[in-house]
Amino acid sequence: MRIVDLHHVQLLIPPGGEAASRAFYSGVLGMAEIVKPPALAARGGCWFRAGGWEIHLAPAPGFTPAAKAHPGVLVEDLDGLAAILEAAGRPVEWDPHFPGHRRLYSADPHGNRLEFLEPVRA
Repeated sequence: MRIVDLHHVQLLIPPGGEAASRAFYSGVLGMAEIVKPPALAARGGCWFRAGGWEIHLAPAPGFTPAAKAHPGVLVEDLDGLAAILEAAGRPVEWDPHFPGHRRLYSADPHGNRLEFLEPVRA
């Protein structure tokens, strides 16, 4: 047995939060929306894909954002992403404490924490 790769991360969103999720994950981050299988589409939510991994967003009654737990997403051009996030009204918090990487934190429109990392090139 061996673990091969990451397939997806699931985050919760408030019921009815799909439109704001689409505006952020597809509109701001440029991720492609995936059509959910019919049996799962009936549950609500939405899925997005970029760079070989997916993020699945599921509505949950009594939603509370993930303020600490988060996906760590590798990106190219972290400064460009920071500018895109800030232009979209999503504050960024730079954190220099991850060896070999530059990184920042931001949040989706529901308050779920997101970490973005870019390897430091020698």
